[in-house]
Amino acid sequence: MAALKYWVWFTTLSGVGEDTKLRLLQKFSSPEDIYYADAGELALVEGISKEALEALELRSLDTAERILEQCGRKEIFLVSYADALYPQRLKNVYHPPLLLYGRGKMPLFDEEVAVAVVGTRECTPYGINCARELGYELTQQGGIIISGMARGIDAAAMEGALRFGGFTCGVLGGGVDVVYPRENRRLYEDVAATGVLLSEYPPGAEPMGWHFPYRNRIMSGLSVASVVIEAPEKSGALITAAAALEQGREVFAVPGPITSDKSAGCHKLIREGAGLVTCAWDILSEYESRYPHKIRPKVKPMPPLPEQSGTPKREEGKRGGKPKKAEGESAALPTLPGEAWQGMEADQRAVLLALREDISRLSDDVALETDLPMRRVLAALTMLEIEGYAATTGGRSFVRMVHIDENKEEVEDME
Repeated sequence: MAALKYWVWFTTLSGVGEDTKLRLLQKFSSPEDIYYADAGELALVEGISKEALEALELRSLDTAERILEQCGRKEIFLVSYADALYPQRLKNVYHPPLLLYGRGKMPLFDEEVAVAVVGTRECTPYGINCARELGYELTQQGGIIISGMARGIDAAAMEGALRFGGFTCGVLGGGVDVVYPRENRRLYEDVAATGVLLSEYPPGAEPMGWHFPYRNRIMSGLSVASVVIEAPEKSGALITAAAALEQGREVFAVPGPITSDKSAGCHKLIREGAGLVTCAWDILSEYESRYPHKIRPKVKPMPPLPEQSGTPKREEGKRGGKPKKAEGESAALPTLPGEAWQGMEADQRAVLLALREDISRLSDDVALETDLPMRRVLAALTMLEIEGYAATTGGRSFVRMVHIDENKEEVEDME
């Protein structure tokens, strides 16, 4: 713990750039030696600036001791660049994090078939289903999932992996004790309990906009491969893919509908040589010879989500029953039965019409469009979820799970 105090001091120094910190570690054997080095020795480090020398001369351990106290109180572990648990994979990335904070259990990443799964936050039901199934299959067949814990694709992949009982790793853009987005609190706790949460930022650090693209180098650096599911042409997920390529890692992408803007980035990656993914084995087969003791090629479909406890089963076609597909219908979503529509409360109809089949919408946006109080919107969404007509895509975002005839809106206007 005494040595960690100097690692915390060193990594939280302001005014000392990352390149300079790496050069200091090359010259001195540890942060403790840097702390006790005199000004003359420090000045010999190539390219060190006057500002960096002044920052090093302060030698205050107050912040480091406060951070270590927080870590002990919140059961946060630390892994330094010199620690045996520090992944060799990560040492080879641009600006490797010199200190990692974590909750949960740190695995031996160099021995794992770790796959980073990334994608857009504003995803479609297609993307959610792909991410969940891929997360489930990857862990079922011996891989572990790494994600940024964002809403949308990241969260769905983690949910799929957790459903199998697989190991997951979340790399955060803030402290490991800071839940962001807030609606992912349950997911955070599940990952911390069965996997690991990692961050290069100390406890209490709030997520900043620039943290997220910068942390992507850690996600790809810990992984043997990165897979992108639903990414527009300008997407943060593509930053992870670019980082993986720079690090010499494989990149894969899941294709989507050719008319979908949400998959335009994935299609671009595939055109440029990324591996096309339709199932987990498309990824894991590339590593079977390198990790024969880890990978187990077996496919068992992900079981359906359990029904809501306490919700009675209903007959098909009746109010609250599962929607039937229209005769001859080939669309992915079933059509809402007319009798189910007629049996709905007015708030539920308005909210269902405001939801989209192809893209998730925030409950705030639904409230604005319907001009209903938020409490009534949330109540309607709860009932629609129970009936299977809507589904959450993470936190306060929802999609419609049924197709509604075009004349329904006209009927609504007439009532």
